[in-house]
Amino acid sequence: MCGICGIAIPRQLNRHVDRAHLISMRDTMTHRGPDEEGMYLRRGVGLGHRRLSIVDVAGGHQPMSNGPGGGVCGRRRDGGQEGEIWITFNGEIYNHPQLRPMLESRGHRYHNNSDTETIIHLYEERGADVVAELSGMFAFAIWDEARQRLLLARDRLGIKPLYYFAADDGALYFASEIKSLLASLAAKPEVNLSALPDYLANNSPTGEETLFRGIKRLPPGHTLTWEDGKISVRRYWDLSFNAGSENGRRSDEDYIAEWRELFRDAVQSHLMSDVPLGVFLSGGIDSSAIAATMTELVNGRIKTFSVAFNEAEANELEFARLVSLAYGTEHHEVIVTPEEFFAALPRMVWHEDEPLAFVASVPLHAVSELAARHVKVVLTGEGSDEMLAGYARYRKTVANLAAGAAYNRIAPAFLRNAVKSLIERMPAETFIRRKLSRTFLCLRPELDEIYFDNFAIFSRPMQAELLTSEVTGSLGSLDPYAGVRELISRTDADTLLNRLLYADTGTYLQELLMKQDQMSMAASIESRVPFLDWRLVEFTARLPERLKLRGWTTKYILRQAMKDVLPQTILTRPKLGFPVPVGQWLRGKFRWVIDEYILGARAGERGLFNRNFVERMVRQHLAGADHSYRLWSLINFEIWMRQFIDGEAAPSKQNRMAIGATSG
Repeated sequence: MCGICGIAIPRQLNRHVDRAHLISMRDTMTHRGPDEEGMYLRRGVGLGHRRLSIVDVAGGHQPMSNGPGGGVCGRRRDGGQEGEIWITFNGEIYNHPQLRPMLESRGHRYHNNSDTETIIHLYEERGADVVAELSGMFAFAIWDEARQRLLLARDRLGIKPLYYFAADDGALYFASEIKSLLASLAAKPEVNLSALPDYLANNSPTGEETLFRGIKRLPPGHTLTWEDGKISVRRYWDLSFNAGSENGRRSDEDYIAEWRELFRDAVQSHLMSDVPLGVFLSGGIDSSAIAATMTELVNGRIKTFSVAFNEAEANELEFARLVSLAYGTEHHEVIVTPEEFFAALPRMVWHEDEPLAFVASVPLHAVSELAARHVKVVLTGEGSDEMLAGYARYRKTVANLAAGAAYNRIAPAFLRNAVKSLIERMPAETFIRRKLSRTFLCLRPELDEIYFDNFAIFSRPMQAELLTSEVTGSLGSLDPYAGVRELISRTDADTLLNRLLYADTGTYLQELLMKQDQMSMAASIESRVPFLDWRLVEFTARLPERLKLRGWTTKYILRQAMKDVLPQTILTRPKLGFPVPVGQWLRGKFRWVIDEYILGARAGERGLFNRNFVERMVRQHLAGADHSYRLWSLINFEIWMRQFIDGEAAPSKQNRMAIGATSG
């Protein structure tokens, strides 16, 4: 895993790439690749690379070419010359060992053992269709000198990040991180106000948009081709839920057996490495399944890493210890204090480039720093919930919409209004009022209310109060769900549950993956996600729904596949996510965080959020209401504004967390 960047300038501008700017872009991401640095410059093209050496540590230097000077000798079907193709690559190609013999049989000569070289040879064979043959996580850029063409590509599920900025003069800038684009001095740090409603509702902008005006992300499963200032973006893969003629013709046992085998293959392929590996172990079923499977596939004890807080409701270490004991892992733990949590927050925002969507980002970085003392690669359980309906909101939405449709058919309007009025007259913070107000008894049985608004950080009605008239006036319309609706309308899924799963693979999962990538890379460690092996993902998508969500049982097929493997306690324990008691902390000695970043003068002077609404929300939270995630969203937004828009320096690396760890 590495950091990549580059610049391409149209020939008609007759301008060379500024070497100093390219170096600045590259070295802004030193944390992504502390082992090596590399650069390629030629006329109006420059590629930069920071390397974290994982595969072929001694070789594999980048940028790499298909010529002797670049360490690779190849052959092109179109008769082109050696040394014409250059690549800068971030990620891992897990089917590299299978692709290499095929390529060698076609006359390609290898000069090292890296998977990077395989991409070059495949490009010589397939051109831009190289992506169709690759299995893994990747973001790369290929400069083709003969065609004067730059090809950018991102893996199917979006595990590896890739951002770009297209200047008005036709020049293109790309990088693994947004801060690298800003270091080019071409992209200016300006707020993309049109993305603000999406961020406030959904944790982050949807699709290609970011919170920076003009800076876009290449969507998962897409390539971008740049030729002399002209850009073309193409989708090369999409997730299909259509099972075709196979649907309904197989037994559950057959599906479970095949899923188990695909999962095992996914874990095995993700073990490809020339350096030590470990597992982030939460004690939940996802990471436990990976640890159990990995134990069967490797010699010796595997290393596992867990993180928690001292507060009982945010400490799941007993379950991680149970799994560690069951499989004899070399287990390491870290406890994060609230002091360390808030001290680390500004630097974590700097690493993420956008406001932290999840409170779990900070402890994730803490456990990444712990793991980096022992290994260079970790496997994680990310992606299982979005593939196998692991979140409670899926079953609640399906049940609410079905019940709501029946309720509207049977109950007359006057009765429905009376019931709703009765619920709304209950004291606002009573448990029953909070629960019933989020059901079909108070909400219209349609996705906008039952799903989008119901699970948004700031719903549309709340945003109408939160945002100032200046902001809403400039936006024209306030619709934070347009991008998600577009995804739902595009999928071939024919059931509500699968449509929701598809939408989350393109939205919620993307932000989870960026959290995983950026927080681990901030500690210079590579994280891998076996649940998102694309063949496993495609098989899972086409499964009958009963194997994903069966009644109130989530991730049914995973539980069945692991029933004779994992301890019963792990199989049956409820999902907790990663609880972080930030709301509780903000009511106590860390109230100053609210005063500084939400109620402070600098935040108020921006003219984005209505002061009265914000103050009312703070009072409610301090009195016992739970606005934890809303306050978190505003705190992070203000920290982000100060660092990236105001130009305030990020905290130095020396101020990061120094957290004590234990081993077992």
